[in-house]
Amino acid sequence: MASAPQQPQLPLFFNDLMPLNSRDHKNFRTRQIDTAPWLSTAHAIPLTVDEFVQAQRDFPIVFSSGENPLPLALMGLNEGVNTYVDADGKVIEQVYIPAYVRRYPFMLAKLQQDATELSLMFDPSSEAVGEFEDGDRLFDDEGNTTEATQRVLQFCEHFEQAAQRTQAFIKELKDADLLMDGEVAIQRDGEDKPFVYRGFQMINQDKLREVDGAKLEAWNKNGLLMLIHAHTYSLDLMRNVFARQVQQGTAPKPTPAA
Repeated sequence: MASAPQQPQLPLFFNDLMPLNSRDHKNFRTRQIDTAPWLSTAHAIPLTVDEFVQAQRDFPIVFSSGENPLPLALMGLNEGVNTYVDADGKVIEQVYIPAYVRRYPFMLAKLQQDATELSLMFDPSSEAVGEFEDGDRLFDDEGNTTEATQRVLQFCEHFEQAAQRTQAFIKELKDADLLMDGEVAIQRDGEDKPFVYRGFQMINQDKLREVDGAKLEAWNKNGLLMLIHAHTYSLDLMRNVFARQVQQGTAPKPTPAA
């Protein structure tokens, strides 16, 4: 259900990556778009630890399976189902939108594998960046970056810093052996057998109770314990998301396991 979203070479949502520069993109602008078709079929969105407290009010927070787990906000429980946006990718109600979504079509990345610095990149296939008549210019007449570009760059820098904090959080969980394979069974009225969702990881509450007091105190002081609680409390929302799928007609057909 919640395997890490992956593409062969490009990050989730990106069809291409191009470095932003004043020579080739002097007349480019960035603009707000109301729809995001690429989001309509995304059921699991990467999340940073900086977003746990806000996101746990709206979505279940789980961890992807595999050796390198990452936190995910579940917008649907089945592949290809996002219960919070319509077919055009327009948000249908007020919910928290993960930073991973909000930074698109921009991101920081290395131009070359051995590079030491990150460069501002963008997806040229996006309708949010291009030579438009509307929107904010990315470069001025002299080829200098505008305030709009600086805001984009700052957002992407903050995202990368949050991603590093997220990696440190995951390392703490793995070092303490707190992650386990997750399973949620949801019984639907009128059905003999529950729908069983697997393919994700969650924090093992039994092992959490075995963590010594000194470490728990340290985790409480550095905020890690709050993140663990946010994840734990958010899991109750899985039934809410399932109910949304039932209401929208995207719930799986009655089978022993989904």
